[in-house]
Amino acid sequence: MAAESAGVAVTKPADVGFKRELGLIGATWASETSIIGSGWLFGALFAAQAVGGAAVLAWVIAGIMIIILALCHAELGAMFPVSGGTARFPHFAFGSVAGVGFGFFAYMQAVTIAPIECFAFMQYASYYWPSIYDSTTKNVTGTGFILTVILMAIFVSVNFLAMRIFARVNNVITWWKVAVPVLAIIVLLTHWHTGNFSAGGEGFMPGGIKALFGALPAAGIIFAYSGFEQCDQLAGEIKNPGRNLPRAIVISVLIGTAIYCLLQVAFIVALPPSMVGHGLTSLVCPETGTCAPNIAELNAGPFAAVAVFAGLGWLAHILRIDAFVSPSGTGLIYTTGTSRVSYGLARNRYAPQIFGRVNNNGIPWVGLIGAFLIGLLFLLPFPSWHSLVGLITGASVLMYAGAPLSLGAFRRQLPDADRPYRMQAAWFLAPAAFVVSDLLIYWSGFEVIWKLGIVLVIGYVLIGISMAFDPQRPPLDWKSAVWLPAWLIGMGLISWQGQYSGGGVAAPVNTGHIGFWWDMLIVAGFSLAIYYWAMYTRLPREETLLLVNRQAGEQELPEAPRH
Repeated sequence: MAAESAGVAVTKPADVGFKRELGLIGATWASETSIIGSGWLFGALFAAQAVGGAAVLAWVIAGIMIIILALCHAELGAMFPVSGGTARFPHFAFGSVAGVGFGFFAYMQAVTIAPIECFAFMQYASYYWPSIYDSTTKNVTGTGFILTVILMAIFVSVNFLAMRIFARVNNVITWWKVAVPVLAIIVLLTHWHTGNFSAGGEGFMPGGIKALFGALPAAGIIFAYSGFEQCDQLAGEIKNPGRNLPRAIVISVLIGTAIYCLLQVAFIVALPPSMVGHGLTSLVCPETGTCAPNIAELNAGPFAAVAVFAGLGWLAHILRIDAFVSPSGTGLIYTTGTSRVSYGLARNRYAPQIFGRVNNNGIPWVGLIGAFLIGLLFLLPFPSWHSLVGLITGASVLMYAGAPLSLGAFRRQLPDADRPYRMQAAWFLAPAAFVVSDLLIYWSGFEVIWKLGIVLVIGYVLIGISMAFDPQRPPLDWKSAVWLPAWLIGMGLISWQGQYSGGGVAAPVNTGHIGFWWDMLIVAGFSLAIYYWAMYTRLPREETLLLVNRQAGEQELPEAPRH
């Protein structure tokens, strides 16, 4: 069998029932509307609270990291333009045991974004309807919870439109979502207070480099950049994906990076000097200490409040309207992406085959309903925007780690495959991207990592049960995933002994035994060891071809089992 398989040509997996109706602009805006969501509404405030004026530097560092990861996704998506790509690349490269873990985190990252965006919507909407959000507890009220459920139901309903119609709706929303922050940047930059960057005598970077790195996940900066991978999730519906998909990913990340960096500058310089007399970190009100004036208004809606403080009431109203539109657009497209990821899991035969059902409009309708029902679960234990960010950031970077691993494996397994976009210097950038992912995981803190570990175990149990009832399930490729538990346990141990708790100063759960700088050096060295171990144990070429060709040869998914 191996000798026969070795002669099989490299083909592309095929999807069933989808229609390629997204052009370059539609694909770019699919990723851009995911990037420009609730992150821009709150990220600038949280970053300034964490690291003062150095928040601008944090956005630049995060942007560079995300661009490296995005280039990996660009090559993979153009090489295998299938729906739910982030859940499928590791399956082809390392088989089912490793693929299940990355696939489950891809789904977890996607399905939890819509609830986050709904909470952001309610927090801003409370300005006009105070009874839907409690600013003291920072939770939605009972009324707000009901409205959140209704909003999620609307996301699902719109997603039942044919892709060509949905894309038009999304394009209109995204043009607005990009235009409003650009307008805010231009106007707020005219109210320039240079001294704000180091106000209160705390300097440009209070907390130093350690706080700067910790702010990337904790302040929601990495979360804000999430979404560039939407092109990979919708690759089965993009026209000429070899050309349009990589361009869309790169363009969307560059636009997002420019907007976020400039927004942070505009936010800081437009604050009234009287508000930052004790420094930018005083914008958060601790139980003891001095708080900035009007802190409640600032926390309820940072940019709208800054506009009011600057005497720009008209801009504040536009920003509050956009605070409804931006999260809604992101929640809408992530509902789309979630249904495509569940479709991809079904194609891998990890999830019940009913999730692969596609209607006449090319919509995976069962996946949409699943996205709604499962998304509701995340409305219960995490009642505010900020409390969800750390966990989802961790899930995102765990999912992102699968891309550089898959790219490195494919370069060795399938060197002759058609690559419409080929990332330059992959020998360096692929392992560097994996190191970047692990650093972001580490900076998220031990509390986030151990919770993700529990989530992963649950995922393996759920998917394992599903696969147990599927007679056509893929083989369990244990040898190609032997590095996976070592990686996850190793990252947990390093985090436990390291400098970042992720749980706040009041109740750290890490020991701090590994000193600062040494911890990141250890993470980098450990990551490189895992990366090259994964390359050594990757699936043989013929087994990867069997997995790829198996999906390429399926003309339609089997009927869902009837009971």
